[in-house]
Amino acid sequence: MTTIDTASHTAFAGAGVTHAPSAVAAWVTTSDHKRLGRMLIVSGLVALLGIAAVGALLGFERIDAAATTLDANSITQLFAINRVGLAFFAVLPIMLGLAVAVVPLQLGARSLAFPRLAAAGFWAWLFGVVLIVISIASNGGPGGGAPTFVELFIASYAVMLVGLTAIAGSIATTVLTTRAPGMNMRRVPLFSWSALVSALGLLLVLPVAAGTVIYLYVSYRYNKVPFGGNTGMLGYLGFTLTQPTTFLFALPAIGFAAEMIPVTARRRMPMRNVLLAGVALVGVAVLGGITQVNQSLPWSGSGLNLDDLGTKIADLVNYLVFIGLPLIGLLVVLLLAPLAFKGTRPKITAPFLFGFFGVLMVFVGMLGALVNGITDLGLSGTVFEEGVSNYVLYGAVIAGMGAVSYWGPKLWGRRLNEKALIPLALLGTLAVVLSSLPYYIAGFADQPAGAVTFDYAGPHNIWNVLVTLGHLAMLLTVLSFGAVALKGFRSGPAAGDDPWDAHTLEWATSSPAPANNFAEVHSVGSAEPLLDLKDTGRNS
Repeated sequence: MTTIDTASHTAFAGAGVTHAPSAVAAWVTTSDHKRLGRMLIVSGLVALLGIAAVGALLGFERIDAAATTLDANSITQLFAINRVGLAFFAVLPIMLGLAVAVVPLQLGARSLAFPRLAAAGFWAWLFGVVLIVISIASNGGPGGGAPTFVELFIASYAVMLVGLTAIAGSIATTVLTTRAPGMNMRRVPLFSWSALVSALGLLLVLPVAAGTVIYLYVSYRYNKVPFGGNTGMLGYLGFTLTQPTTFLFALPAIGFAAEMIPVTARRRMPMRNVLLAGVALVGVAVLGGITQVNQSLPWSGSGLNLDDLGTKIADLVNYLVFIGLPLIGLLVVLLLAPLAFKGTRPKITAPFLFGFFGVLMVFVGMLGALVNGITDLGLSGTVFEEGVSNYVLYGAVIAGMGAVSYWGPKLWGRRLNEKALIPLALLGTLAVVLSSLPYYIAGFADQPAGAVTFDYAGPHNIWNVLVTLGHLAMLLTVLSFGAVALKGFRSGPAAGDDPWDAHTLEWATSSPAPANNFAEVHSVGSAEPLLDLKDTGRNS
């Protein structure tokens, strides 16, 4: 038995398919990883448009609690779809879509492992997302008043999680089983390594979340009261929507940024094994998901008490493992970057700027998560945590846009307009800051999280205004990026096989990549196999 199947996505090849129904059927039934990846990425970006609009609406509602235009139940459900949607409708499909499209090419493989499983996972995810939106639009979901549609929300949530789990399983199996000859785990490309760590983490976290959903469904269907009924269900799933689990969702974005370091520096990556370890450390965030515990540091500022010193030390160690180690992992990536650029003349590109600024936003979010859990600061129950999530997840989206602009030429065969992309990288970064940083400040000013129950008076309300503008700026960024991508991938200049002077195997095949990826399987002798094929004279 083999984990790959290269026949299924070539059924229409060479058949002269020109009719629209046949073309649609080819996409619907495809198991070609490049098509599946593109469908996930595009679906995630489209969903992000709606999520950013919802975020702007909620920010606007918070500006003046006395003049809200929505009732309490509607606001509760919008908060639910904003949190769930940003993580599971947008960030995860974009990150997993990039992995599905790119990882087999980076590994020198002809196909994705278990491609039909990944295809089934995509349709299950999409079906679950559509049903969740329908259920909330029909007064279902958290805070909903229609029991039938509340049940639909819970069941659809499970379907969505099953679909994402299937995709993650396919990615992890691909990295573990379909590498080119000579590519051991130390030679795996940095993005593929991050995709493996993230996929393995998702395979642990998502089934735990699915099990929780089953309990919620049985509880609501037969009793209504335990597990919080129709209002408290999201609290039990909150471990998947907050830190440190969100670090796991953003991990492929970190891998992309790490991938861009040596390409931009135009040299082999120094201390590459340390960089691999740093990316793996971010994966420790999986512990927060499988334990279902929101980590905090319950210290008191009243002074040192030797009687409970052991308990305090244990709390500190536990907190630093769950929250601190992922932060240290990303810090390793950021600190190694200057070593790669030392003594070189880097070629700064739009993908690098997207990746750098995006991961910098993720880093600020991780720092915020470290602060948020210190109970003495009184941030629990405030909007501070929402700011942290926005930093991490929106930051991952910004890096994801950079990844699309970097690998898009390999998937579509054409390059995007760099002059149009660079301002978008800056606008996207500004959008992340505006939608996140004001909530850091408002959190210390005790603005509560959740529904609109707090009305800032006077100049303090500027924080809610800025957050609203931040979500609108993100909406504009995604719309503009989509327009640039649509125009570029349809009529932009031909990319060539290796437009970035890159290091990894995906750039050794033609652009766009053919159905089976490679005419022959490459043998790998280092972590930069494409550099080995080039007579450039560059050495680390």
